[in-house]
Amino acid sequence: MGFCLFNNVAVAAAYALDVYGLERVAIVDFDVHHGNGTQAIFEREPRVDYFSTHESGLFPHTGGVYERGVGNVMNVLLPPGSGGQRFRNVWADQVLPAVDAFTPQLLMVSAGFDGHMRDPMADLMIETEDFGWITRELRLLAERHADGRIVSTLEGGYDLEALRECSVAHVAELL
Repeated sequence: MGFCLFNNVAVAAAYALDVYGLERVAIVDFDVHHGNGTQAIFEREPRVDYFSTHESGLFPHTGGVYERGVGNVMNVLLPPGSGGQRFRNVWADQVLPAVDAFTPQLLMVSAGFDGHMRDPMADLMIETEDFGWITRELRLLAERHADGRIVSTLEGGYDLEALRECSVAHVAELL
């Protein structure tokens, strides 16, 4: 019921749990659409915490704040037009402290850039610099708790120039 045929972040997280015996994997998702497949796969798996910010009112119309799994799911809905400062505030005040408290051994990122202000699929109005900022914050968190282990998968982004800019900013902060 989502946009993706294969859920790369879910496959990688399950592999890390099973093959490497990790006990705590965090999946953070800043795609403009809720990752309903990722949540459905892990909402009953206490070794994985799923954190998502997404635009309210968009397909697949899931990811309400009341959807908590076994206490391992955090959904924060952002209204259209939120902009970069609200995006940063939500992450700094709500999501990052929750991820930090989970102390993940591996951080998986569903990096969706379709919240960019030029993207035709949504209206979050986030700028390239905001995506660089969240990537830096996530990398620092991975350095604190996971020996720097962070894996990022590209999700949405439908304005190709904005996608290029955001991808470059994202990778630059991961290095």
